[in-house]
Amino acid sequence: MKVLTVILNWRTPAMTLESAEAAVREMQGIEGAINIVDNDSGDGSEALICEGVAARGWTSDRVRVLQSGRNGGYGAGNNFGIRAGLPDGTAPDLVYILNSDAFPDAGAIRALIDYLERTPRAGLAGSYIHGPDGDPHLTTFRFPSVASEFEGAARFGPISRLLAHRVVPVALPQNSGPVDWLAGASMMVRQSVLDRIGLFDETFFLYFEETDLCLRAARAGFETHYVPESSVLHLGSVSTGMKTWSRVPDYWYDSRLHYFRKNHGAAVAGAATLAHLAGGLVHRARMGLTGRRAVDPPGYLRRLLSHDMRAMTGPSARRQELFGAE
Repeated sequence: MKVLTVILNWRTPAMTLESAEAAVREMQGIEGAINIVDNDSGDGSEALICEGVAARGWTSDRVRVLQSGRNGGYGAGNNFGIRAGLPDGTAPDLVYILNSDAFPDAGAIRALIDYLERTPRAGLAGSYIHGPDGDPHLTTFRFPSVASEFEGAARFGPISRLLAHRVVPVALPQNSGPVDWLAGASMMVRQSVLDRIGLFDETFFLYFEETDLCLRAARAGFETHYVPESSVLHLGSVSTGMKTWSRVPDYWYDSRLHYFRKNHGAAVAGAATLAHLAGGLVHRARMGLTGRRAVDPPGYLRRLLSHDMRAMTGPSARRQELFGAE
């Protein structure tokens, strides 16, 4: 099995090199190479990473530094690295997507390879992800739906119990097996699956791109599997700053709406937004009655409504940008 590892950098060169160090260590004895893609950081990242690669003695047939030339987002940057392929021009059997803030533990990459080799029905496989203090990160999920939009926004125990079969986060399984989709911090995909369903949808700048990829794979008959034998340390949200958001960025709203519109149609996308708004109002009513503040950033629901209304009913050029050809 030839493995192509892709690590995408956005203004975190030192951390990206640490991630690459872990990947190089875990790729020992595995045929393949590592493509480090700088996503047009514009801060000197590419030069620093090149210097770091040279200082570590990594050869170009094993580790390459590539410049995407534009910051097209997570999917576009990874696609650039995937399309570049292996240095010798041959195609890999497996593509391993590794976040720049993720560091494979001993045997993590080999465990994913071995699992895919012995599990033909699995087209994608993802690792057990943990934080620096060893705490597990929840990375296993169901596909979003209208019902899950209401449940997730309401944040109310009785509603969650009633819609338990629709709740998006799924408790981490104890054993390897299929899930709807996995967070993409450490994910291995068969090249044959990508050849069949295509690469990441580059309309997504950030968020929902791995959800969409797993859904497309599922519709083509390929399962996504969680593999706890593969363990990876993940710092989380270092490049995006998600943990410190005081305002949800427009690209998150764009990605969420594009996911529903693309995969389920305009009517379901509209229903999902209305369900999310209804759930959000339930949450705010409960918080108001108990004297607490809503969990979401200020203006979140108002911006969700205005964004989706503009996108769904606004100028055709904007709809084309978000949703593609009808």
